[in-house]
Amino acid sequence: MSTLGKICKAYPLLQFRQFPGWKEAAHNARKIWKLIDGEAQEVERELAETDYLYLQENFTVTDGIFMGEHIIFSDVTPEWVEFCRNTLAFQATPEEQSNETDSSSQSSNLD
Repeated sequence: MSTLGKICKAYPLLQFRQFPGWKEAAHNARKIWKLIDGEAQEVERELAETDYLYLQENFTVTDGIFMGEHIIFSDVTPEWVEFCRNTLAFQATPEEQSNETDSSSQSSNLD
């Protein structure tokens, strides 16, 4: 059964590839259907920099919204978490998201 996490955010692959320790498991990408010699066949797809992947609450990256399926990156290190939080501005918990919303509304009230 597929597991939908509480938090995930889509980013273009180009942004993930900016991380120096990025190791892509492209073979785990979702399969696509292609017409080959008049017959529909499921084939591996090549990931392009403009494809969107999903950063999950556990800091893995998937090719789809479900956790634990089509995992493209799973080398979760402190450096990766820092990159996600600082460079990608990812908040992994609802509390972090509500804190961000609270601080944004407070700063707009100060203007």
